[in-house]
Amino acid sequence: MHISIADDLKKRFHAACALRGLKMSQVVAELIEQWLKANDASSSAESNSF
Repeated sequence: MHISIADDLKKRFHAACALRGLKMSQVVAELIEQWLKANDASSSAESNSF
C-alpha cells in the first residue's frame, strides 16, 4: 500500500511510533482494523468500491 501524506505528518507519526518502539506499519494496520470494525466494512456493499 502506498499513501501520500504531508512530510510533517509523516515525521511526527514516525517519531511517535519510534518513542513507543513500534513500526509505523504495525500502527497503521491496527488503525485500519479499528476503522473497519467501527464502520462494519465486512457487511457493507460500499466496502467493495475501493
